[in-house]
Amino acid sequence: MTRLGMTFLTDGRADAAATFVFAHGAGGSMDSPFMTRIARGLAANAIRVVRFEFPYMRARREGKRTGAPDRQPVLLDTWREAVRQNAAERLFVGGKSLGGRMASMIADEVQARGLICLGYPFHPPGNRARLRVEHLRTLVTPTLIIQGSRDPFGTPEDVASYDLSASIRVEWLAGGDHSFKPRRGSEVSENGILDRAIELITAFIGGEH
Repeated sequence: MTRLGMTFLTDGRADAAATFVFAHGAGGSMDSPFMTRIARGLAANAIRVVRFEFPYMRARREGKRTGAPDRQPVLLDTWREAVRQNAAERLFVGGKSLGGRMASMIADEVQARGLICLGYPFHPPGNRARLRVEHLRTLVTPTLIIQGSRDPFGTPEDVASYDLSASIRVEWLAGGDHSFKPRRGSEVSENGILDRAIELITAFIGGEH
């Protein structure tokens, strides 16, 4: 579905009790296997999921551009427009990595009922001093961050040392990396980890948020 220059992928019933606007990460499109698996899993749990792409990813899809994501003001304005075009009484925002980080910056502004970040990039891998948590200290929106226990963008030890808002709850997926994938030969499966993520998001959206 395309509206005013933006294309949306929607899963779930139009009359669902809650809508989750869901943004992709820096390197994966809105129809990547990860995004599709989460969206369809939530739709099966009676949640309407709306996916969209930032301009740089749309340009990549059209073969017009390669390279880094858009500058932050463009990413944030795209988020605002996605929310404007998908207004709902019980609106949740969030995304994978970059998409979730940008959502966390507009969640209070758009008065979302909740924020969901999948693999929040607390810092670049190998650079723990370059933190991306300043705004998370004062965040008001109820927030669920789901993080793989092996995520190089923020390990359990890293995150435990941050001064985060009381509105934020962090859930850890044992064995998962930044995309929730386990090590080869692990006792836990990727499908099992993704199922757990979908279960956590469903419970969060279904709660008193």
